Amino acid sequence: MNSRERVLRAFGRRKGKPDRVPIQFEMCRQLYEHFAKKLRIPATYTENLYEDVTYRISANELRLAMGCDVVVTGASVSDNFKIEPNENGHWLNEYKMLMRQGDIYVEVVDYPLAHAQTKEDVEAFSFPDPDAPGRFRDAEALVKKYKDEYLVIGDIEVTVFSLAHQLAGMEKLLIDMMMETEYVIPLFEACAEFQTQIGLRLIEKGVDAIWFGDDFGTQTNLIIPPETFRDQLKPVYKTMIERFKEAKPDIIPILHCDGAVAELLDDIHEIGFEVFNPVQPGVPGHLPKDMKSRFGDKFSFWGAIDQQDLLPNGTDEELENDIIEKINILGKGGGYMISPAHIIQNDVSPERVEKFIELCLKHGKY
Repeated sequence: MNSRERVLRAFGRRKGKPDRVPIQFEMCRQLYEHFAKKLRIPATYTENLYEDVTYRISANELRLAMGCDVVVTGASVSDNFKIEPNENGHWLNEYKMLMRQGDIYVEVVDYPLAHAQTKEDVEAFSFPDPDAPGRFRDAEALVKKYKDEYLVIGDIEVTVFSLAHQLAGMEKLLIDMMMETEYVIPLFEACAEFQTQIGLRLIEKGVDAIWFGDDFGTQTNLIIPPETFRDQLKPVYKTMIERFKEAKPDIIPILHCDGAVAELLDDIHEIGFEVFNPVQPGVPGHLPKDMKSRFGDKFSFWGAIDQQDLLPNGTDEELENDIIEKINILGKGGGYMISPAHIIQNDVSPERVEKFIELCLKHGKY
C-alpha cells in the first residue's frame, strides 16, 4: 500500500483500514538543515506570504525520505516581492504587516488595518495578487512529481480569523467583534475571498485537500463565544468549502485549529470540514477517548502528539506510551494520521525526531 492509498483510507475516502497509521510532521529550519546534511537531501523552501507557514510547505522531499506520508504545498511569495529590513530589522511582508522575528515565530509589529472602522476601510486595503509571478510554481511541481504516490495537501493557513487579527490586531478585532463594528464582517469576507482564490488555484494545480488554519481556542477555553463564531464566522467558512466543492467535488476540507475547541466541533462538522487537526493534547475536552467517542463519526483526526512538553522533555518511554495510546484510541478502526500538534521546534533534538518516527512505525500497524 503506498502512502496515497494509506492516507485516503485513514481519511475515509477509500474503503477499508490502512495498513498502518499514516505519519506527518514538519520541522523548524534548524532541524530541516540538520537532516538535509545528514541525509544529503536538500531542504527546499517555499517562502509563504505569512512567514511561519513556510515551514508547513517546505522540505517535502526531505520529509518524505524521513517517513512522511503526505506532501503539503501552498502559495509562495511573488517573484516580484523582496524583503527589505529597516534599521530595526523589521520588514513589511506581502500583506503589508510590519514584522519582526520572535524567539520562535514571527510577530506583527504594526497592523495595516489597525484603524479600520468601516466597510470602506476594508475595501481600500489591497490584498496580494493571487496570480503574481511564481505564486504556485512550487505547488505545480510538487503535484506533478508526487500525485500518484502521495496525497497532496494545499495549505491556506492563516485563513480568515487569524488573517483578520494579523491585519487589524487581536485586541482590536475581538473588541470590535463584540461591538459588531461595521468593518468586521467585510474584513472576514475579504480574507475569505483572498484565501478562496488561493485555494482555487491550488485545486487547479491538482491538490487533493485544502488545509484551513485558524485558532479559536486558548489552552483552557474558547477565544470567542460560540454564538459569535456561529453568527460572524461560520457562514464565511461554509461558503468557502462550497466553492471548493464546486471546483472539485472530492476535495478534502481540513481544519487546523489550536486550543480547547471541542465546544465548536459540531459546528465545524456542519461547515463541511472532514479532518480535524491538530487535536491539541492537554486541553479541556480533548482526551483521546472523548474525541473518538463524541466526534469519531464526524472527523478523521490528525495530530495529537504534544510538542510543547512531551517531545522536548519527556522520556522515550513516556513518548512511546503516548504514541501507543493515541494510535489505539484515535486510530481504532482507522480515521487517524499521527503527527505532533505543531511544527517541531529546535528544543527537540534530532535524535528525538527520529525516535518519534521509529515509534510511530513500530506501533502503527493494523
